[in-house]
Amino acid sequence: MITPQLLNPASIALVGASNDVSKPGGKVLYNILKHGYKGELYGVNPKEQQVQGVPCFATCDELPEIDLAIVAIAANQVEAALRSLAYYKNCKAFILFSAGFSEAGEAGKMLEQRCVQIVEKTGGTLIGPNCIGVITGNYKGVFAGPVPAYDPMGCDCVSASGATMVYLLESAIPRGLKFRDIFSVGNSAQVGVEDVLQYWDETYDPAYSSSIKLLYMEQIADPARFLKHARSLVNKGCRIAAIKAGNTEAGSRAVSSHTGALAGSDAAVSALFRKAGIIRCYSRIELVYVAAIFTIKPLQGNRIAVITHAGGPGVMLTDILVKGGMEVPPITGPKADELLAKLYPGSSVSNPIDFLATGNAQQLGEILDYVDNEFDDIDGAVVVFGTTGMWRVDDVYQVLHEKIKTCRKPIFPILPSAIQAAEEVSHFHTMGHVNFTDEVSFGYVLTRVNKLQLPYPDAQLPAEDADLIREVIRRNTAGYLQPDEVTALLRAAGIPTAGQATANTQEEAIVAANRLGFPLVMKVVGPVHKSDVGGVVLGIESEAEVTANYKQLMGIAGAEAVLLQQQLSGIEVYMGAKAEPPFGKLILCGLGGIFVEVFKDVSAALSPVHPDEAARMIRRLRSYPIIQGARGKAGVNEELLVQTILKLSALLEAAPEIIEMDINPLLGNPDVLVAVDARILIEK
Repeated sequence: MITPQLLNPASIALVGASNDVSKPGGKVLYNILKHGYKGELYGVNPKEQQVQGVPCFATCDELPEIDLAIVAIAANQVEAALRSLAYYKNCKAFILFSAGFSEAGEAGKMLEQRCVQIVEKTGGTLIGPNCIGVITGNYKGVFAGPVPAYDPMGCDCVSASGATMVYLLESAIPRGLKFRDIFSVGNSAQVGVEDVLQYWDETYDPAYSSSIKLLYMEQIADPARFLKHARSLVNKGCRIAAIKAGNTEAGSRAVSSHTGALAGSDAAVSALFRKAGIIRCYSRIELVYVAAIFTIKPLQGNRIAVITHAGGPGVMLTDILVKGGMEVPPITGPKADELLAKLYPGSSVSNPIDFLATGNAQQLGEILDYVDNEFDDIDGAVVVFGTTGMWRVDDVYQVLHEKIKTCRKPIFPILPSAIQAAEEVSHFHTMGHVNFTDEVSFGYVLTRVNKLQLPYPDAQLPAEDADLIREVIRRNTAGYLQPDEVTALLRAAGIPTAGQATANTQEEAIVAANRLGFPLVMKVVGPVHKSDVGGVVLGIESEAEVTANYKQLMGIAGAEAVLLQQQLSGIEVYMGAKAEPPFGKLILCGLGGIFVEVFKDVSAALSPVHPDEAARMIRRLRSYPIIQGARGKAGVNEELLVQTILKLSALLEAAPEIIEMDINPLLGNPDVLVAVDARILIEK
């Protein structure tokens, strides 16, 4: 819960206030005073009667009632201070700078928990510990980093890392990005990223709230709540970009399936962000660039005019845009010729539009007018314009300012001369604009932003035989299910399977072969990775071959039986599922066979999966052209792939005991999609 006193306190006490601005208790007081806080201010420091002109008390017990306490004292003194403030001073909001809590070991964790209990008993809010503070329109309660000017429609930001917040602001402010409310939540003892996201969602007003939210997190403690509020914000018109750090696992863990090797918490994070409509970023600069793009009117297509007075940057930008799936279409025809006549000899309008190093502000204005009004096959423009230092570029940036404000199509300014045009760029920012400095980084980010989808709604899953699914789960203990039980579960979910039979003797194998019909596939039952131990034999055509191969397969270490299946043909597709706490069940799909782990060309989504989400899973695959059909070979029916993903999702919802699952391969063609081999691991 975020209390009103945290956001708009009528009074603030600085516990650990100092005259030394090199200390957190001194710097935060300096920032609060410098930026014009209008409420009552008090200090707490036993050695001072006045700190930076603010009245100071020896202990918290001597304070009057207050709304917000900012605490910058040693960890071992914090608990007593919080008791006094919460129980006797009616304090409802606390920002705890102090370190030495859960990040410092078990004793610190217990101290942190006691502090949270004190605050929660009185209905208060605790930010931190181990944070740099909070910025709102009412006060600047931070001790570190640049303090941005408050913009009521600037970016809202929350970070689990104080240092990352500082460095983010260092990157963002010089690019003209504006900020509104900023939360550094530190250890998130009571209030974490999900809580701030929930507050933003529940208080969102399109007329007064920021529509850009930036997140940095190192854990997602409650993915369901995160998804609920992020999706709600995006559906209300917000745009969210986030970094989730801590994506790799230290060391390696044993896995028993393709899915175990391919799935993981990082894949789950990406799937969660896609489901919520969030752009995932991997660096501070990327986060800043995405936020800056969010401040510019959105593209209504993917066709870009690259406008530059320097050929090299235009070429590099064009390359990265095209590689990312955008278009830089040629510009030709009478209107192109008309524009070219207005430029200096040697210019080009073919796209990139290069109006030479001698190009001027008037020419840039002409180009942008033609892009906006005459070139219907262009959706937006990127302008790369710097200076060699030979002359100032104020007039060029003034034209950019005017056209960004008046043109219907978005214009993205790349102004690389951060040193030689520093004054001009700074003035450009004061006119209300952002800028980018690197064309390749910008191009990469723009392609990702332009692919962003709205959140997927709740899925309506296909019907399944829930009674049969529950019966199969009930009669099995934890571990891998036998092939017949796997088949029963797949069929109960509506997933077609190849005809098959399990044989425990040579005689049973011959009977099963004649019933199923030749050709057949024979597989060892027992070893998990059958191909790795020579446990799969294709093209069985006779009883003699059944006999010979039965003996060979049963001679493999760990063999329990032999599975016989009808041999089918088609493109091999892989689908899998894995429990990934706390995110839920992760579903994966890709091209199948023995190469699924080699190429790792898989897409992932969190269950339950929406039909549109399933379709995009398939189309994200690098191997998608093979699924479509390539070089005269028939592809796989995409609708059957989508339906199979949905049926797999329904199975996981009906049988939460399934913690790992492979269907590899599914054999598909334009008419059918059949599960040929599968394994399911359950846990009770």
